[in-house]
Amino acid sequence: MPKAEAIHNDLVPGTVHLVDIGGGTQGARHDNDHDDIVLVPRPSSDPEDPLNWSRRRKLLAICMVYLYAGVGIGIPATLQYSVLADITRDTGITTAELVQGTGLMFLFLGWACLIWQPIALTYGRRGVYVLSCLFTVPMMIWTAHSTSAGEWYAHRIMLGIIASVSESLPEVSVFDLYFAHERGTYMALYVFTIFASNFLSPLLAGWFNDAYGWRWTMQFGAIVSALSAVILFLFMEETIYFRASVEGDELEVPEARLSAGDAVDVQLDEKDSKSTNDQHTVDVASSPAYPPPRTYWQKLALFIRKPGRPSNKQMFKMMYRPLIMMYWFPCTDWAGFLYGINLSWYNVLNGTASPVLSAPPYNWSPALVGSAYTAPIIGAIFAAIWSGTIADRFTIYLARRNGGVREPEQRLWPLVVSGTMATAGLITWGVGAYYGISWVGLCFGLAMLTFGVVTGGSIAVSYNVDCFKELGGETTISVIVIRNTLGFGFSYAITPWYTNQGLKNCFIAAGFISLACTFTFLFMIVYGKRLRKFSRDKYWEYVATSAVGH
Repeated sequence: MPKAEAIHNDLVPGTVHLVDIGGGTQGARHDNDHDDIVLVPRPSSDPEDPLNWSRRRKLLAICMVYLYAGVGIGIPATLQYSVLADITRDTGITTAELVQGTGLMFLFLGWACLIWQPIALTYGRRGVYVLSCLFTVPMMIWTAHSTSAGEWYAHRIMLGIIASVSESLPEVSVFDLYFAHERGTYMALYVFTIFASNFLSPLLAGWFNDAYGWRWTMQFGAIVSALSAVILFLFMEETIYFRASVEGDELEVPEARLSAGDAVDVQLDEKDSKSTNDQHTVDVASSPAYPPPRTYWQKLALFIRKPGRPSNKQMFKMMYRPLIMMYWFPCTDWAGFLYGINLSWYNVLNGTASPVLSAPPYNWSPALVGSAYTAPIIGAIFAAIWSGTIADRFTIYLARRNGGVREPEQRLWPLVVSGTMATAGLITWGVGAYYGISWVGLCFGLAMLTFGVVTGGSIAVSYNVDCFKELGGETTISVIVIRNTLGFGFSYAITPWYTNQGLKNCFIAAGFISLACTFTFLFMIVYGKRLRKFSRDKYWEYVATSAVGH
């Protein structure tokens, strides 16, 4: 049996002791603000462990991640949505071709994670963030000089590959910095940042387009990426840390004997196993004291070679293992499906907003079409609160009722509200546009739809990490590949769908498909833990041979 698999084979992935009922958790460390909340994962005694950083230091680190995802990548990659009509008029590239190019971008936003994520899990996050932002600049300049559909497809594919870092690495940064009872809040803020920037971007593009034209709008995206790259280089701190414990493991590991980057060699003591009914021992090699904190100038290095990092062979292995994980981890597949179906409705919104609002009876200019994205931003704000802070508190409440044990499925209940809201939003938007109702009604539809989309995406990502924290960097790739493949399909389908069926029938069908898909969470509530038990042996086998230092 592989190393750590023997000692963990009774632990169901994702089931953790989160609340200390009656102070019965030996050796547990607790949250300063909540005496009964157990810190999961257990932080080391290293002051440079990101889990031990001060609140201010953590806040700066996570704000840099949000800056990258929301501004450095989120704005440039979505500037085109409110100016599609102008691009078509100037270049002759049809709306269908523009939307299909965006679909190709979404496809590669998912699949290119297989390249970037292993590099970030091996050599660090900081350099990958900075280079991704920097490489976006020439892609936006190329976009500004587009003259044909072939060029449009080419730079959308390249941009998808370069910007794919924003799809999977920020999730890893969140659980680098925060404990299990905090993740939902910061994951929701990440998803909010992604979607809010994607809605703010068309708004800015609309007004910028009216003043300077669509080509300079794309140049504006290049400037935004360049400035973001400079800020990230100066202020983003590396958060990679190879931990000597696994989440959910209650084994007592003497921290004084561990140092940053040490891997714990957990193995079955054959002699003791024969005489003490298969008891297990933990053998941790002694090591020197923790290294001193790095200076500011040392922190400017893009990549680091930290002790305990994966080998290059392991790094290349991570480039295909997430695809294999899709077979063994059905909970991850479901999270990808939930996120994907919500991303699809986001693509539906972006694929129809400009054609609907720029046509009779509305006849809006690109600037006004961009202004309509204010409604989705408001919906995203409420979604971040609902799927973040409120969902975290509700999960803790259910954990207390469950004897202090947190199950990942406890996080899914907020989908009752968001699934219903998304359906109402889709029908209000599509049917309302068909009958030419007031723009106020359409904006309400957009806000409700966005509330459901952001909540669904946030909870999907958080649920996957809750289930398989030790392989979160890899399973997140699986989630994003599934998500963006679905989004790619919908980006191709939406234009002929509403063209052939009409807005009314198209969006009524979409609303009920959305409701049915989201409410599959009830199946996960009942069978989620059984599915995690199915994944247990393979999960601990992967953790034992993990390429991320466990």
